[in-house]
Amino acid sequence: MIRTVSLDTYLDARPGQVWDEVNRPRLLRFVAHPLIRFDPVDPAVFPDCWQDRDYLVAMSWRGILPLGRQTIRISRPPSRDGRRLLLDDGQSAMIRRWHHVVSVEAEGAGTRYRDRIEIEAGLLTPLIAFWARHFYAHRQRRWRSLVRAGFDYDRAESARP
Repeated sequence: MIRTVSLDTYLDARPGQVWDEVNRPRLLRFVAHPLIRFDPVDPAVFPDCWQDRDYLVAMSWRGILPLGRQTIRISRPPSRDGRRLLLDDGQSAMIRRWHHVVSVEAEGAGTRYRDRIEIEAGLLTPLIAFWARHFYAHRQRRWRSLVRAGFDYDRAESARP
């Protein structure tokens, strides 16, 4: 059984600026905070920018409760309609398929940002899909907070959405 979760938001920022941030592991850590913490395992340190490769991470809920390890498999599939795409085709022991496509495209003076996730986790699929909808709504709130702070991570963190 596969479930799809799709959420999008408008960001009042140029698509190129949004795309630059999408490609930074720092953004993942910021938008997931404080719900999920991602700690690099292999390689032991995140790069400044994602490369097209696998990253093994240890995940924990709020930095306290271990959630296990997950492979983040980064690639940038081509798009025919002008959108920029980043794909995390990851997996973990519990989740056989975590096909997360980030889409960035111009809309008016800003950017339409979309998260689309296909999830396959056996009997846990409905529960994980429910959680993913909550998690990605949180991520997009954090995104909007970062944009309002002019991409100043420290200022956005202190503003708390």
